[in-house]
Amino acid sequence: MSQVGSSSKVSFGQKVAFGIGMLSNQMFPAALSIFMVVLVQNYGFPTWMWAILFFLPRIFDSITDPIMGFISDNTKSVWGRRRQYVFLGAIIMGVSFAFLWQLYIANGLNYNFIYFLVLSLAFYLGLTIFSVPYVAMGYEMSDDFHERTSIMAVAQWIGQWAWVIAPWFWVVMYDDGWFGTTTETTRTLGIWVGTVFAILAIVPAVFIKSKSTKNDENLRPLTLKTIGGSFKEIIANFKEAFKIEQFKKLCFATFLIYNAFNVVAGFSFFIVVYYLFAGDAAAAGLWPTLLGSVGALATTFLVIPVVAKLSKEMGKKKAFMVSQGISVFGYILLWFLFVPGKPYLFLFALPFFSFGIGSLFTLMMSMTSDVIDIDELNTGKRREGVFGAIYWWMVKFGFAIAGLLTGAIMGLVGFVPDTVNSEASITGIRLFYSGLPILGTLAAMWIMKSYDLTEEKAEAVSNQLEKRRKP
Repeated sequence: MSQVGSSSKVSFGQKVAFGIGMLSNQMFPAALSIFMVVLVQNYGFPTWMWAILFFLPRIFDSITDPIMGFISDNTKSVWGRRRQYVFLGAIIMGVSFAFLWQLYIANGLNYNFIYFLVLSLAFYLGLTIFSVPYVAMGYEMSDDFHERTSIMAVAQWIGQWAWVIAPWFWVVMYDDGWFGTTTETTRTLGIWVGTVFAILAIVPAVFIKSKSTKNDENLRPLTLKTIGGSFKEIIANFKEAFKIEQFKKLCFATFLIYNAFNVVAGFSFFIVVYYLFAGDAAAAGLWPTLLGSVGALATTFLVIPVVAKLSKEMGKKKAFMVSQGISVFGYILLWFLFVPGKPYLFLFALPFFSFGIGSLFTLMMSMTSDVIDIDELNTGKRREGVFGAIYWWMVKFGFAIAGLLTGAIMGLVGFVPDTVNSEASITGIRLFYSGLPILGTLAAMWIMKSYDLTEEKAEAVSNQLEKRRKP
């Protein structure tokens, strides 16, 4: 028997409640990536330490995600399968993020490295406990093909404000007039971000409707033995999920686009400061912030509404192909519009560039909901948590690799932060910044050209499931 308690239409209030959770789900990683610049710039971490701090916690995260998916899918509770974990994960995530940044230069490099690594593991555990059931909530909110895109569009619209806000942390962190020196400011901001966005992360746990699963006999009992033995089932779930060709394409396409982008995303600050302003961070002023913030505003007010409309008019696959094609054009423009002395020029590339990441999760999360219907038709099981965990495992494992590659590329081109760099090293950073995402996007488009889960096919699957569910 299906676990789904969804209906075709979802109220706007429910969509907003889900979207507020997305704001936190995106703010914590966004803030983390912004804050981590201080580890190199102010705490003296070498790039190899920086790479490890990107890599190990995300590998840990990718291991815990499928386990959390199993737990979430099989939880018997009067609150349903998800809400209690979203609540608990939000608290762990917020508290650990606040403590993560309580670093002091006087404690020494090795101490700070170990401290940050341990607290990062605690933070990513909280993120897993929160995000896996949270994402699964979204998958099961509706069984309608287009309503699923609407849910994800609203959520991504709200979530994108994280990327509008987060780049402004750079301004606050490097202005001693706020909370003191950069390290003092980072400690204070860490507490504020951890507190405010943990509270917002709790919103879906309180307001998203769910049905009791206390007496659901279709769920596996959760004991230490079954959770410990879930590794075998997790491997089986991976195999079953990847037998669905459409899901395989979604995972690999997302992996290529998102992680090619993330390998080079950290270079934005360095390109603006070291190429456009010859290494003078003070002269760069707001421009590193504007690169991220204006791009996110373009996503919020242009990309997501346009993509939602395109999806309804031409289908999800075609909307994906058009959006990613526009983003390739944007990456090309960024190469030509980074011009020393004229930093305002790169702003013209941002609306095009933003179509890549801006459209990705709106469409891919909606398409994953469609694929979950196929899985239920094949297996009789409703496994939003498992599929969400597998999908995000691909994202997070790739993100871990991206962290390593970021440091490796900086070493390869000979770029060293906080010093004078050669023209060749800066050019190398720029080549990777535009070139790698273009290659990743084109490869993803090639994978998705044979994606064949149309609206008609999805509705046929949904109709078969509806007939099966009737007593």
